[in-house]
Amino acid sequence: MKAIVFERHGGPEVLQLRDLPPRPLRPSQVRVRVRAVALNHLDLWVREGWPALKLPFPHVLGSDVAGVVEEVGSDVRGVAAGAEVLVNPGLSCGRCEACLAGRDPFCAEYAILGEHAWGGYAELCDVPAANLLPKPSRLSFEEAACLPLTFLTAWTMLVDRAALRPGETLLVHAAGSGVGVAAVQIGKLLGARVIATAGGEAKLARARALGADETIDYEREDFAKGARRLTGGRGVDVVFEHVGKKTWTGSLASLAAGGRLVTCGATTGADAAVDLRFLFYRKLSILGSTMGGKGTLFSVLREVEAGRLSPVLDQVLPLAQAAQAQGLLESRAQFGKVVLVP
Repeated sequence: MKAIVFERHGGPEVLQLRDLPPRPLRPSQVRVRVRAVALNHLDLWVREGWPALKLPFPHVLGSDVAGVVEEVGSDVRGVAAGAEVLVNPGLSCGRCEACLAGRDPFCAEYAILGEHAWGGYAELCDVPAANLLPKPSRLSFEEAACLPLTFLTAWTMLVDRAALRPGETLLVHAAGSGVGVAAVQIGKLLGARVIATAGGEAKLARARALGADETIDYEREDFAKGARRLTGGRGVDVVFEHVGKKTWTGSLASLAAGGRLVTCGATTGADAAVDLRFLFYRKLSILGSTMGGKGTLFSVLREVEAGRLSPVLDQVLPLAQAAQAQGLLESRAQFGKVVLVP
């Protein structure tokens, strides 16, 4: 199979288009012919590497896969060749207490497709049968690939962790990012007033088209002051944080007394500081979140099929242009998702 691989950590130049032999299919796995794979910032971090990340090389990136079942393992039941599927990127043992309780991100063996295991930057991708979901019928493969990681993450952050309620005010950072696009829509679905930040009027207009009630151009205005301005000085109930160090202090300052900050990322740096006096005096909550349980994606897909949630596809590039596609994410030039097709 053709695949984009890298043999060492580094910049986009380490990505290579190569021919790889598929690995033997395990009895519990399904082989999916990849029709589309969406990019995430996770791809950039894994490519660059960090001290605790130990990968056997070559490695294949790609967490968000949509495709067609090509082959099923000997132990797999209820999955037929030719089925159009979406892949849940969360991998876990399926046997422990956390997995059986639907809390698989707490599994000691939890991993993410494309980070800890070969992913979808390839013509074929092998995944556990338990990770397959039907592709939403109203979406193309390219659109469907935009869903799993970001919508699962945003849903878990807002529904399960922050417990966002109707009538509350939500501040969503970087509304043009994949997870930001999802958060704006989910916030509106839950009945919240959504304030979205982005750089430039073009992205702000698209955020409003997705449902954002108010927008802040962080290139022209301090977003924390903007959040206060738009809430009559009160602050917001929930901040959807995934940017990290650059926005952290302002995110806390944007919160109303008793507000909640929920975070899933640290794109601009992880060494963010917290003034504990401010934290306890204003009775704030800081909530961490990673991915979500396998069952959660079914809830997301029901809303997608009903037309209440929709992926946002920025552009589609051929697999061979993976380095160029990652450059779009690094430059933050896109609104929504960039997708590769083999």
